[in-house]
Amino acid sequence: MSGAIVRARGITKRFGDHVAVDGIDVDIMEGEIMGFLGPNGAGKTTTMRMLTTLSQPTSGEIEVDGRRISGSSDPVKESIGIIQQHTALDRDVSVLENIRYHAMLHRMSRREADERIAELTELMGLTPYLDRLAINLSGGWKRRVAIVCAIIHRPRILFLDEPTAGLDTQSRHMLWDLIRQLNSEGTTIFITTHYMDEAEELCDRVAIIDHGRIVREGTPAELCRSIGQWAVEYRSEGRKSYRYFTERDDARSFLDSLPPDVPTVSRATNLEDVFLELTGRETVATEEVSYKI
Repeated sequence: MSGAIVRARGITKRFGDHVAVDGIDVDIMEGEIMGFLGPNGAGKTTTMRMLTTLSQPTSGEIEVDGRRISGSSDPVKESIGIIQQHTALDRDVSVLENIRYHAMLHRMSRREADERIAELTELMGLTPYLDRLAINLSGGWKRRVAIVCAIIHRPRILFLDEPTAGLDTQSRHMLWDLIRQLNSEGTTIFITTHYMDEAEELCDRVAIIDHGRIVREGTPAELCRSIGQWAVEYRSEGRKSYRYFTERDDARSFLDSLPPDVPTVSRATNLEDVFLELTGRETVATEEVSYKI
């Protein structure tokens, strides 16, 4: 990894009286897979939309590939590929026509587009599906088509908004492998997710966002060490309670201090522990905000 390919400072997004994103700083380093982890309504998608020029920040500054974003028509978009949470394919035309349409949007010549389509559909295993209507594909295969559409113009950074939401286990792992492959070939990747295993499996670095603010950032291992490397889960007054310890011997001493009839589990700390410690273990209703883009 080298320098930051995306740098945002103090970005805020308001919708009326509601503050969706509250003055955060974001650096995405070239060559990394960075994850934005947070509960529903935390500001993940809103942040991604600002970083990709789809929505303008109320305040703050964003640079992509060394250039400051000035508006939704900014030429910096040529450095960006986007896969939004809801796959935006034309359902009533073929896979090939969907991909060609995106090549046309990026003003690629027919020869350049055909070469790139052949390369990417082979990479994604889509060659046998080119003549199928998008409506007839499963969710996992639609995501593959969406990835091809998003990277047809060779973007330097690919943004994926909850890319595996709603997919079955096989499709999720299939997409994880594709994301790793794209990253190994030089594409910087930014992922929003609320799946702990996805963040742990894929991301070099994770920022945890809650109520529009980044509450902690680091590698998955660094985040786990920030609360303690050993977790003790036990029953207290009819509900689960948790304690975290830096040293395993301290965790063992605490276990030994509990009454013998208290159910306990001792294990290494994981990213889910960090997430719940920082964002809370109770579900909090979030305000529904309606707005126009």
